[in-house]
Amino acid sequence: MVIDVKNLIWQRDETTILRDINWQVKEGEHWCIVGLNGSGKTSLLQMISGYMWPTRGEIRVLGHRYGEVDLRELRKSIGWVSSALMAKIHDHETAFRLVLSGREASIGLYSTPAAEDMDKAAELLRTFGCEALRDRPFRALSQGEKQKILIARALMASPRLLILDEPCTGLDLLSREQLLAMVEKIAAQPDAPTLLYVTHHIEEILPCFTHTLLLKKGEVAAAGENQAILTAEQLTRFFGVPVNIHRSRGRLWVSIGEEAVIR
Repeated sequence: MVIDVKNLIWQRDETTILRDINWQVKEGEHWCIVGLNGSGKTSLLQMISGYMWPTRGEIRVLGHRYGEVDLRELRKSIGWVSSALMAKIHDHETAFRLVLSGREASIGLYSTPAAEDMDKAAELLRTFGCEALRDRPFRALSQGEKQKILIARALMASPRLLILDEPCTGLDLLSREQLLAMVEKIAAQPDAPTLLYVTHHIEEILPCFTHTLLLKKGEVAAAGENQAILTAEQLTRFFGVPVNIHRSRGRLWVSIGEEAVIR
């Protein structure tokens, strides 16, 4: 079991953000997590990454129960790409140093990297077409370039679990499709990590994703294989409006039904 979450509850002040979450992710599965703003997606992922702690419940990741494992070491097996991470990065940090920092799952370099780490970071920059960005400050990069660098950083330690939290936010159409093609390429590797991909947008769910978790108002609305979850009936219940689905090249394109538009 890659992820095993049982009876998870998280409360902030008097508000319950996550309520009774039960969710399992097995080896060989790639999951999308879909929810509207405020549904608790990022909070759930920060708990899985060990950066937040639930009010109640149990979390096991990669076979380790939280509370009984050194999270600093476990995080080296978890790649994480998120706007929450982006906010922690020093503006002056260069693209190359940022990718290197992924080896220790740290924000910034605190030790002299080994030659093989330098080589791997350079190779990742080449793989993502970012060689020219090597010495450029992170603050000077475009949104699309920042996301590529953060994904390269996340792959630096060859993680067993890769979490992509709304990586297409702020990207134009071309940049979005380029990044999604990159995700498909990662998933196709024989030693690919388990992927968790968070999005608002059904059309970003690529054929490489096998399962989807629908999160609504801090609760699991539905979870399972895509053919059972990504149906017009299921999504109509989830969004609360009539939904139409069009399938093209293995992806779903969603539109709101006429009845909902008239309302």
